[in-house]
Amino acid sequence: MLDYIRLEVRRTLRDRGFVIFGIGMPVLMYLLMTNIGAGPGGAGMEWKTASMVGMAAYGALGAAIGTGTGVAEDKQLGWLRQLRITPLGPVRVVVGRGITSSVTVLPALASVLLVGALVNGVRMPAWQWAALAALLWLGTAPFTLLGLGNGYRLSAQSTGVVNTGCLLLLSIIGGLWFPAELFPGWLHSLSSWTPGNRFAELGRSVTQGGAPGLGTVAVLAAWLALFGGYAVYAYRRAARTV
Repeated sequence: MLDYIRLEVRRTLRDRGFVIFGIGMPVLMYLLMTNIGAGPGGAGMEWKTASMVGMAAYGALGAAIGTGTGVAEDKQLGWLRQLRITPLGPVRVVVGRGITSSVTVLPALASVLLVGALVNGVRMPAWQWAALAALLWLGTAPFTLLGLGNGYRLSAQSTGVVNTGCLLLLSIIGGLWFPAELFPGWLHSLSSWTPGNRFAELGRSVTQGGAPGLGTVAVLAAWLALFGGYAVYAYRRAARTV
């Protein structure tokens, strides 16, 4: 399984599209939103910090979901047929891909945090930076499983479109681009139940000097279980049809 994980990590990090769009796009959006387009209350330090968390979450979320696009391409090329003759069972294959994604989301996450500190002058104690990075890293697990489920279940062409739609929907409704407090009442209430919103809340709680609430952890755990079941089901379906 470790050999499988190392192989998938190398393949992902060699993808130029991943480097350009998975890492470069969140950084560019963060710089635009904090230095050209002023956010709520102007581009003050509070907004730069909040936007840093949102864009880091957006970049990590995109990298996590994007794992499924590679899975769909592998399925089309016959890679899943090769995995079926190995000792790896469905759950171990899904978990292996999930661990791969947990490694490849780090560049997207770290790049935004570095820009926040070095370019926008965001300052926090060392423990807050470490806690922020760790919580956002761990919080990508549900989105990785969603992307994997789409990759195993859909065609290569459909997966890219569906994953992009999921990324935009979860990011916008989750309040990663703009604060959910600006949403209408009904949309604000809906946002609090979405995984994107609770994912960003992991980071926001740390920057405010606190810890994630039990509600945030519970909502993310529920989405993790739901998307995990979907990914395993989709892999088993794909293994029977390829």
